Amino acid sequence: MSPEFIIAAIVTIIGLTTPILLAGLGELITEKSGVLNLGVEGMMLMGAITGFAITAYTFNPWLGVLGAAAGGALSSMLFAVLVLQLNSNQVATGLALSIFGTGLSSLIGNAFTGRIVPQFGSVFPAALAKDPIWKLLFGHSPLVYFALAMIPLTAWFLKSTRAGLILRAVGENDHSAHSIGYSVIGVRYAAIAFGGAMAGIGGAYFSMVITPMWAEKMTAGKGWIALALVVFAGWRTGRLLAGAYFFGFLMWLELFAKANGFGDSLPFLQNVPSQVWAAMPYVMTVVALTLISSRGNIGASAPACLGKPFLPST
Repeated sequence: MSPEFIIAAIVTIIGLTTPILLAGLGELITEKSGVLNLGVEGMMLMGAITGFAITAYTFNPWLGVLGAAAGGALSSMLFAVLVLQLNSNQVATGLALSIFGTGLSSLIGNAFTGRIVPQFGSVFPAALAKDPIWKLLFGHSPLVYFALAMIPLTAWFLKSTRAGLILRAVGENDHSAHSIGYSVIGVRYAAIAFGGAMAGIGGAYFSMVITPMWAEKMTAGKGWIALALVVFAGWRTGRLLAGAYFFGFLMWLELFAKANGFGDSLPFLQNVPSQVWAAMPYVMTVVALTLISSRGNIGASAPACLGKPFLPST
């Protein structure tokens, strides 16, 4: 394999990883507060269509990203009201949000079928972005750098800030946090909104960067990978980053198999259908979660109040 091929492969993997990394970080914060939101796929699609629509009308991708964050956050508020105010089942409500977001994004997207939106300009000088070597560092979308910057910021927020400690306290023991004066419902509203905004930006990456043209269900189930990624990472930001790139590599295998096949370099794989590589990220998600579950350490890592409604005693 030539150096050019390796560089192109790494750049592609980074691009494929970014949306699930963004959505996974948002879901990590949501679950750290004790709320399980399975509607990531729906929020990503709402962010994708909102960002695409605003960019199509304004020709400003930065406004599109802000709109995508708002679209994801607003859709997450439907979930928040139902589970925090009405104490509905979090699993069922999250699944409903995913279905709702998928359907509504398809409905809104009918008006934008076939349209193309302008893309982000380069963050760094064009000469650096085009250089075969420096492209690894300087040839990415601004959303890639945003996602990478959010990893240390999220870790710092959870471990070193008062707000992060309150968030973790609410997720570990909501009644104790409530007894010392913290607003459990308020903290969880904020966490859910953040998770929705990050999922929305992750969805916008599909419609504004990967393929700047609207298509129904363009996230193709990546929201479910982001959900599993949080568990796979044991609710830790560093592991989340590593897991995201692992799944990004698996998604790249599908693209490589469809474009070039493995006949020249790996002849024993040349007869493997491309559908096998397409399914590999989801198969590996199930395998990874099964292995982790068999070790019995998921419960020890998860926030103690995850998925449980908060019912304050009066």
